[in-house]
Amino acid sequence: MTILTISAKSIITPKKISKGFIFPSAALTVRPGKVKYYRFFDKTPLPGDLVYGTISRIGQHSSLENASGRIHMIHDGTKAVFVFGNRYAPDYYEGVVPDKMAEEVDLITRSGVIGIVKTKNSLIKDPTKVKVLGYVCDENGDVLNTQDFPLIKPKDNIKKQPRSKMILVCGTSMNSGKSMAAAACCWALTSMGHDVRASKITGTASLKDILLMNDAGANPYADFTYLGYPSTYLLTEEQLLGIFNQLDLKYANNPKNFWVVELADGIIQRETAMLLSAPEFVSRVYRLIFCASDAFGAIGGLRTLKENFNLVPDAISGICSSSPLHLRELSSFTDIPVFNSAETDKNRLVEILIRPKNNSKVVKSGVCECKTAY
Repeated sequence: MTILTISAKSIITPKKISKGFIFPSAALTVRPGKVKYYRFFDKTPLPGDLVYGTISRIGQHSSLENASGRIHMIHDGTKAVFVFGNRYAPDYYEGVVPDKMAEEVDLITRSGVIGIVKTKNSLIKDPTKVKVLGYVCDENGDVLNTQDFPLIKPKDNIKKQPRSKMILVCGTSMNSGKSMAAAACCWALTSMGHDVRASKITGTASLKDILLMNDAGANPYADFTYLGYPSTYLLTEEQLLGIFNQLDLKYANNPKNFWVVELADGIIQRETAMLLSAPEFVSRVYRLIFCASDAFGAIGGLRTLKENFNLVPDAISGICSSSPLHLRELSSFTDIPVFNSAETDKNRLVEILIRPKNNSKVVKSGVCECKTAY
């Protein structure tokens, strides 16, 4: 990593940003009209700081998602705004905000989040490189940060009871089928005439998942980026609960509605585990959908949910639900209903989501059967 040598002139004089740059979804909260100047100076980067730069080498990511969800192909020399942030993605990268401004950084998401890659999946290419031209700043030279421009400002600070019914979707890992399951819940409920809102509480900036829920009928929809966070990796528990509560206060006030909520990554990932351990979060769950890539992952996940968080899901879904053989294996361990989000029987799914709960559910293990009370 090369550390910038900053001249006295560059510290004082902001330069104008010319038109023709890509404005990424990670910078969603900042109005593009505010992006006018940039300047070099030796400031410690913070999550949410905007940077102006160019693509210097194409690696894993060959495209950028803009603030409207459009995917732009990128090339060496492509000009864009980027956002410093962290990322936790076992299938891709673990990336962090550098502790010093650098001449070149890594593009760690298609949404425009940049940082320094600490670890990467060996099946993934090296990251695309970004040449830093300077921080995006106002006419006074002050750096623009996404957290200074939240798009969500609830009217009330106190949650009125009763509230919208919260459908929580979590899983074993990233790419286990959570977003498809969340979209299936939105589609089934809206198809039956229910009003549905949707949110993603944790993860790294990407409009794809919440737009998928919107396509399935959920409206309005939002995630943590609407509050100015390019990602939730390495946030404190207080910050995570703050995101959850802000979204809850904004979208879940009507008890007649449903609120579908997705958590990123797996249940043993740091931020997901924090929320599943927090009583004020878990107490809001009306139905819990658990997703897994295969039967064995589902079985281990059920055990972990019960032993670590004292939770039993109301249904299982995810990639495993598309395979009759996975379902056959799974049926030997649990009688929790399974729904295939790719071929959803909406009547059956709605029954799972709104039916009265039983007093107990049988969860089988390889050793014994035990009744687990809700």
